[in-house]
Amino acid sequence: MNRIIRITAALALAVGLATGTLAAEGAAISGEVKKIDEGAGKITLKHGPAKSLGMEEPMTMVYRVKDPALLKQVKVGDKVTFEAEEGTSGYTVTKMNKAK
Repeated sequence: MNRIIRITAALALAVGLATGTLAAEGAAISGEVKKIDEGAGKITLKHGPAKSLGMEEPMTMVYRVKDPALLKQVKVGDKVTFEAEEGTSGYTVTKMNKAK
């Protein structure tokens, strides 16, 4: 009986951790495009809190983009939702869509 309880507890913990990781990675951030630098592969975004990145306050930041094609989908002034990750060289936008 104890073995079953331990296995169940371990599975519940594993599922909880996996769900938390997916939620943090998939947390969309709302923002506005302020500047695009295609040559450098960077975009300046004014955005609200980005809790998935540990940013509790709204701010304007320069981000690298994982895929330069993302920069061709938007223009200055567009409202967007995006996902980003923190790396050794700063923050990188991994996904971006025009807001609806």
